[in-house]
Parts: sequence; structure tokens; C-alpha cells
Amino acid sequence: MNSTNDIRRSFLEYFAANEHAVRPSAPLVPYNDPTLMFVNAGMVPFKNVFTGLEAAPAPRATSSQKCVRAGGKHNDLDNVGYTARHHTFFEMLGNFSFGDYFKEQAILHAWTLLVKEWGLAKDRLSVTVYHDDDEAFALWRKISGLPEERIIRIATSDNFWSMGDTGPCGPCSEVFYDHGDHIPGGPPGSPDEDGDRFIEIWNLVFMQFDQMADGIRTELPRPSIDTGMGLERIAAVMQGVHDNYDIDTFRALIGASEDLTGVKAEGAQQASHRVIADHLRSTSFLIADGVLPSNEGRGYVLRRIMRRAMRHAHLLGASRPLMHRLVPELVTEMGQAYPELSRAQALIQEVLEREETRFRQTLEKGLRLLDEATVGLGSGDELPGDTAFKLYDTYGFPYDLTVDALRPRGIEVDRPGFDAAMEQQKAAARAAWKGSGAAADGEVWFDIAEREDSTEFTGYAAHDGEGRVVALVVDGQEVQRANAGSEVAVLTNQTPFYGESGGQAGDSGTILGEDGLSIVVSGTSKPLGRLHAMQGRVESGSIAVGDTVRLKVDAERRDRIRANHSATHLLHAALRNHLGDHVTQKGSLVAEDRLRFDFSHPKPLTAEEIAAVEAEVNGEIRHNEEVSTRLMSPDEAIEAGAMALFGEKYGEEVRVLSMGRGDWGGKGRNYSVELCGGTHVRATGDIGLFRIISESAVSSGVRRIEALTGEAARQWLVGREEALKHVAATLKAAPDEVEARVAALVDERRKLERELAEARKQLALGGGGSAPAAADEEIAGVKFSGQVFDGMNPKELRGLLDEAKKRMGSGIAAIVAVNEGRAAFAVAVTEDLTSRFDAVGLVRAGVAALGGQGGGGRADMAQGGGPDGAKAADALAAVRAILAGAEVPAA
Repeated sequence: MNSTNDIRRSFLEYFAANEHAVRPSAPLVPYNDPTLMFVNAGMVPFKNVFTGLEAAPAPRATSSQKCVRAGGKHNDLDNVGYTARHHTFFEMLGNFSFGDYFKEQAILHAWTLLVKEWGLAKDRLSVTVYHDDDEAFALWRKISGLPEERIIRIATSDNFWSMGDTGPCGPCSEVFYDHGDHIPGGPPGSPDEDGDRFIEIWNLVFMQFDQMADGIRTELPRPSIDTGMGLERIAAVMQGVHDNYDIDTFRALIGASEDLTGVKAEGAQQASHRVIADHLRSTSFLIADGVLPSNEGRGYVLRRIMRRAMRHAHLLGASRPLMHRLVPELVTEMGQAYPELSRAQALIQEVLEREETRFRQTLEKGLRLLDEATVGLGSGDELPGDTAFKLYDTYGFPYDLTVDALRPRGIEVDRPGFDAAMEQQKAAARAAWKGSGAAADGEVWFDIAEREDSTEFTGYAAHDGEGRVVALVVDGQEVQRANAGSEVAVLTNQTPFYGESGGQAGDSGTILGEDGLSIVVSGTSKPLGRLHAMQGRVESGSIAVGDTVRLKVDAERRDRIRANHSATHLLHAALRNHLGDHVTQKGSLVAEDRLRFDFSHPKPLTAEEIAAVEAEVNGEIRHNEEVSTRLMSPDEAIEAGAMALFGEKYGEEVRVLSMGRGDWGGKGRNYSVELCGGTHVRATGDIGLFRIISESAVSSGVRRIEALTGEAARQWLVGREEALKHVAATLKAAPDEVEARVAALVDERRKLERELAEARKQLALGGGGSAPAAADEEIAGVKFSGQVFDGMNPKELRGLLDEAKKRMGSGIAAIVAVNEGRAAFAVAVTEDLTSRFDAVGLVRAGVAALGGQGGGGRADMAQGGGPDGAKAADALAAVRAILAGAEVPAA
């Protein structure tokens, strides 16, 4: 009954039996509070319920909430392993009333569960109340029967809870457990209350007031209850131990660590085993909830936790990576309560092993350099800040690890000196940026990036979320507020909006806030490669720096973009499979309505090649394999077969995207493996359909494919089918008969064209038989034949003129062919007359009459054309005039 799993289960069962809805733990990344890096208390998932922004899931609720405190305001990292109750990861048991019951029932539930259900000794318990909360004091006295001296009034803020400077707040009542007089310390409120004898095990918050900005508190219309009990603390009490690290869960993890290292958790090594056990829990749960190690934001905190544990594994003498080998034991202990651990076990182990392998190289080098830098230093001395910064900046040895490594030797680190060196580096980077010729209006982004570092992108896992406004830019200048009608770029500390990069279009959507704020986001850019700037128009209300806003990506548009982006990866792989390994990406456009993919290839694709590529991509789509993402160094990724994408700049770590069948072609790898920071589908089947609509040249050796996916591809095919039906109806044939019917019509047209050409030829030559002869004239002693034909193909002119020369023997022939208003004009001169008349000059005279210029050929045959076919007779008249004695224009 007293195992940690039993205690968690019995807590939830008790409140479920008392009409509380059992709520699963929310993920560690808070979706509703951008001021928090991680969920750090049980009430965080219900924050918007307490403030009235969301409807309550039920009048009463209970949960066991995963919590992490390792960054920002609530940061216990440095103490973990060295105290009895500090953790980075812990579980918070809680019961909540959303305007249902209040103080009396909350106190009754707490006392009933602790004493009557769990059997805690009444004489070991004492409680605190806020100094003027007479109601809570009286209720505790009545319900528990505790003597008044063990219901302690506390006048400090420790017993008054508030959500912030304004909003819901109220007095608290804390329950303490006395571990016995063999442990130093006194009861709460006493001079020696900081000892470890009396330990708080439960905090009951009576959410009673609404704090106004002017300092006035008013009664809430529906007062509520929020409680929090640390599972690790109550487990220590119920298992008869004083130290949280002695409860069953930690004993199992520490035992596994002892077995793998061969080092007992005793003496100086005890802290290292505790750090490893605690940090194993936080890192595993964070990875399971979608956080991956990186150099910024939550990923950076995760990496810090990992590396701290890995350094302690090194101190224990572990000869190879340790933490990933402890994951099975963690899943055994906690996987039943938190199935996400089991689902993510393979990923957790892979990430931990890779990180520890890489970090060991950094650690060994850093410790060696640290030893050299601290020669002659002893307890009470200080390592210069610029030395610590050099270890960090040049060798990748984090500041907090320097502090932790020197702690056992009693050596401090000059933090102000470290910070000064950091600022000096930033100043140098700024000077270098200004000297690079960057646009002056970009300096505002540099200012913001220098101050805020980067925007944390949360959009890989979500379409919406909350963010705190850190900067507003209007007309290239930072402003503190933007009102309705303003075009503004909004930057928040975190955002689900993807900034345009790597060929992928930026997200659009809306930003909403208090007092009717509504901004329509038309696009998102990525200044300096690390800020996500949401550009939009303030439709109503106003937005100010410091505001908390709701960020909602246009999910349908994002899904279309993701499908197109993932399709480019499959297309890349298919092109390489069918055309060869010389195919590499040379550019791309991933928009909501289409995709464009440029690639190296020396010649056009055949229809058969296009069909084969398209079929292969659709085959991978139909297999509907899950798309997976891993983080690696660029070198590791490329060594593993990943393709780097054109135009991308890669840092120390890259996202490696794998999609398609896991053992494609028996090669032991996924169909497509590429480096990519964009957003993608969850499984290839989400793409739906892939259709190539064009293939063309971009430049020498570079081809371009344009394609559609999903609904756009279906609509394109539907349009083609409708067009086919219309053609079939016109031809009075079934759709499947259209090809044969069109082929017959083409053959018939060719036959008619041949017959028509022959008829025109006969007409031009005088008909033969009953056809009227061509009208030959004689001008200044020179025979001349001039004719105008409507609808004649200009290609037929030279053949007709050759026949005319044969017929005349000696003379000049000119023909004008008029088609759709334009005219083609040709002139032929027999050999005996070329010394007197130049066909090129004659053509140019006629072309000028047709409104055109030029014309070319030989002295005996020339051709040109003009835009005004109505002046065909004028062209012939121009030739006649020259024959009659005018000067022939020069050729």
C-alpha cells in the first residue's frame, strides 16, 4: 500500500470517490502560460480556468501532475543531489474546486485522507493558517481536534498565495509532518523553522480574492480551491524515511546506477548517484513530452540537466555512456502511471546515448583545461571570470559545469567577470555585423536579437499557444505599443508560427489578447535566422510590450504547407533513385498551394521518367510510415546518410528528418533522410496524393518540377477529368474513346491540309485543266506574276515561287499569304534577271508596305512579313513600281 505508485493511485481514488474528475497529467511544456518554461505546479494546467478564460472541465478535479523546476524563477538545479528534498522533476498531487466547495470541505478532505485513510499519526501533524484567517483556524480546530498551539498563524507571504501582481489570490493553509526530535529544527514560525524536522507535505490554497491593480482586494464571486502535495515528500513520510532519495522509486534508480557503475551510493559518491537518478527522471519525461536538447530555450535547459548528470556519471568512473542504460528501470517504476514513457523509451535512450557520447569528449577536454587553469588555487580562491568564459566560448564547457566541478575543492567562480567577458564578445559581434554592410534597417533586429537572443519555436508540436510580447516593430523602429490600424511585426518569447526559411513559406494566423486585441498575421519572417517576427495588421484593440497574447496558426494552411514540404523530400529521393546520385537540390518553394523543386540534371525528363518518379512518391505516401525527427551534429547526420538541403545554414546541431519505409530497398535506412528545420507531416499518408504538373529548364544543368499534393492535386485531376468529359461530349464519344477519335480527326485534318495545299498550288500554277491560269503581266519588258492567298501556310511560299519561275522561264513572281490579319511576303527572281533585280530589295519594299521591317534571303529568293495583311495589294504594287523604273532598295 505504501509504494509510491500505491500512494499516487490511492490519492486519485479517494478524490474520485468524492466526485472529483480524475484529470491526466498535462505535458511538461505549458500551453497556457508563456511566463513559465515548464509546468512547475499542479495548478498550472488549470490557470485559465481559475482566471475565467476557459470553462472548468468539471466542478471538481484531481490530478497527479508532472512538474520540473530547473530554469527561470523556480530553479532547484544547483541544490539537487546535495539536499534531502530538492528535485528537478517531481509529482504534485492535487485536488481542485472551481467555484464548488471551499474551505470547510477542503480541510475535511485533507484531514480525512491523511489521518483516516492513510493512517498518519495525528500527533505528528501541525498546520499553519494566514494570520487573519480566523475561519480557517476555527475549521481546523473543529475538524481535526488539534490543539490551538499546533494551528499556527503565519503573517508572512508564505501563507498567502497569488497568481501574479493582479488576479485571483487568497490565504493558504499548510500541513506539516514532524519527523521526530532526533532531527534538528523547529515548527513553522519558530526561530529554527529552517531545520529538517518539520516538513511541509500539503498546501491548501483558498482562492478567495481578486487583487486589483490599485491594491484593492474584492471577494471572488465563486471562491475556489487549489491544493498541492509533493508525492515524493508524502511517500517519504509513509515509507518511514526522512530523505526523499530513500523512497522506493529512487532506491530502484540509484540501485541500478550502483550496479552499472560498481560504485556504492556512499560518502562523496552519494550525491552523484542522486543527481543521476533525479536528472534521469526529468530528462526522460521532457523528451517524452517533445523537448529535445538544443542551444536555446527549453532544449538548452534539458541539455544542462543532461550534462550535469553525465558529469556525475564521469565522476563515478563510468567507462561508457550510462544514462540511457538506466531508462528501462525508470520505465519499470513509472511507465504504468505515465504510458508516454513507454511509448518514447526508444527515443529517450537514443537521445541520452548520443548526448552522453558527444559530451564525454567535451568533458574530458574541459576538465583537463580546468585543471590547468586552477593550478595553485585552493579552497576559498576564485577562478577568474575570463578564464571561465574561455572554457565556455572556445571549448564548449558550460559555466554551470565549471561551478559544479570546482565545488568539491571550495573554489568559487568570478561570475561578474564571466558576464563582462560575455558582454565584450557581444559588442565585438555587433561591431563585426555593422561592418559587414548589412542594411541599416536591419539593425533593429540585431538590437532585439542581442537583447532577447532568440525566439523559441514551439510549432513542431502545436498550432497554437501563448507568448509574452518582447518587441514590436513598426516602420523599421521599435515601439512600446501598436494600436488598431497599425502594420506591426510582433515578437514573442515563444511562438508556434514558423518563420519563412529553407524554402518554406512563413505561417499566417491570428494574435488575440485582452480588451479585444485582434491581429491578422499575414506572414512570419525569420530575421537574423533566430527571431520569428509575425507581421500583421492590428484589426482591433492594442498590443504592448509585456502583454501575454494567444497565438493561433492557420492550421489548415500549415497542414497544406507541411504536406508540400514533406513531398519535396520524397520527390528528392525518387529523383535520385531514377536519375542517379548526381541529383541534388538547387532550390525549392514550399507554399500552401503548390511546391517547386529545382535539381541538378543535364537534360529534360522523359514522360516515362516523370511517371516513374510520381508513382514511387505516391507509393511511399500510401505506405503511411511515421515521420521521425532526431537531433545530431551535421557531421553525424551526413555520416548517417542524411542529405543536406540547398541554402540551409547549419549550426552545431541539426534536425534529421526520416520518412518512408524503414528498410527501403533492403538498404537498412528510411526512404528519405535529410537535414531540415521545417515543419512536416506526422506520417507520409497525411500528404494524401502527389501529382507532377510540369517539368522545365531553369538554367544550364538545372531542371524544375512543379507539383501539387492533397486536395490541390485532387482538384487538378478533377479539372482534367471534367475537361475530358467536355471534349468527349463535343466529339460525341465516350471518354475512353476520345484518344482514338482525336487520332482519326488528326489524320483526317492532315489529309485535308495536303489536298488543300495541292489545290492552292494548282491554282497558283494556272490550275492545269479547267483551273484559271495565273495572271502574268509584263512591266517595262519584265514578266511579273503577283498573287494574294488567304489562309495559306507561309511554308508553302517558296515551293510555289519555284514552280512560278519554271513556268515563266524569265520573270519575277511575288506571293502574299494572309493569315489572321498578318501577312507573309515572298519574291522570286529568275537567274537571268538577278543582275538587274535583287529579291531581297523587292521583299523589303513590299514588307514596308505591310507595316513591317526587313526581310532576307538571296538575290533570287527572299521572304519577310508584316502585321497589316489588309495591305497585301500594296505590297505587290510596291514591287510593280520598282519594275516600272523606280530604284531598287539596297539589300
